[in-house]
Amino acid sequence: MENKISTERLDKYFDLTRRALEKVKITDKDPRLAEDFLDMAKRYFEDAKHFRDKGDIVTAFAAVTYAHAWLDAGARSKLFDVGGDSELFVVDE
Repeated sequence: MENKISTERLDKYFDLTRRALEKVKITDKDPRLAEDFLDMAKRYFEDAKHFRDKGDIVTAFAAVTYAHAWLDAGARSKLFDVGGDSELFVVDE
């Protein structure tokens, strides 16, 4: 296993999270909480872009994975409908 964060690896996670952000649909379970989760994911994703643009790929990697964690949490808790997509999200559907 590689222990380095390459720009290629970072790009892979950016693409994965970008696609996940596009797929998320808010459910009726708790729309206000879902909006908060989605907002946090978007903010961390934007932070990740900022750090990547500054050349800080370690912090960019941390921020993009944190963004995706918000999306996974929303999907697992059924705040988001992700169509059972277990490739972009950690869901058991």
